[in-house]
Amino acid sequence: MPATLKKARTFETVADLVKHLGGIPAERILMWPPPGTAKDKDAIALADGDHRRLCELIDGILVEKTVGVRESFLATYLIEILSAFVRARNLGLLLAPDGLVRLFRGQIRIPDISFISWESLPDGAVPKSAVANVAPDLVVEILSRKNTKAEMVRKRRDYFRAGGKLFWEVDPRKRTVRVYTSPDALTELNEADTLGGGKVLPGFRLALGDLFAQLDRRK
Repeated sequence: MPATLKKARTFETVADLVKHLGGIPAERILMWPPPGTAKDKDAIALADGDHRRLCELIDGILVEKTVGVRESFLATYLIEILSAFVRARNLGLLLAPDGLVRLFRGQIRIPDISFISWESLPDGAVPKSAVANVAPDLVVEILSRKNTKAEMVRKRRDYFRAGGKLFWEVDPRKRTVRVYTSPDALTELNEADTLGGGKVLPGFRLALGDLFAQLDRRK
């Protein structure tokens, strides 16, 4: 398992902090606890608090999860399709966009959708903890306007480093899905293509034309 930081990371300027996190908008970075000092319990407390706020924990820094209506709508549709497939075959767990996963100590991510097979779970059972202590077999991230290229590169690297096997990067504006089987090995699909589950969800198939057509729905 990857080594964790031995001491809190410090930054000389806000620009250094933003650069470290992949150029994300500064408004997504929480300044309390001070960047570099946040712990797992801080991310969990925000997710469970009265004023619920979903934040990832990255190198001791709390970073707010970005989401929009269109992204949430696509996530809901994908969850419905994936859930039907996974449950019918009893393959494992499917987590929604508020499911926290600990990739390694001090590193908590919140995928838009994540699938964890029964075989990947230490006890082969639904976790009782607030955070799943395992890397998802499949991660789905639906891009919003506030996501940056460098941020997504870091996300992919972290997921695969922790043991992830498949990463789908859905772009609602371009209407494409980038399928990664490693941080850099990708296949880009468009509306004319069919998305498959690979070795993680063998037999799963989804026409991307049907997925992105959801964005055009009207009364």
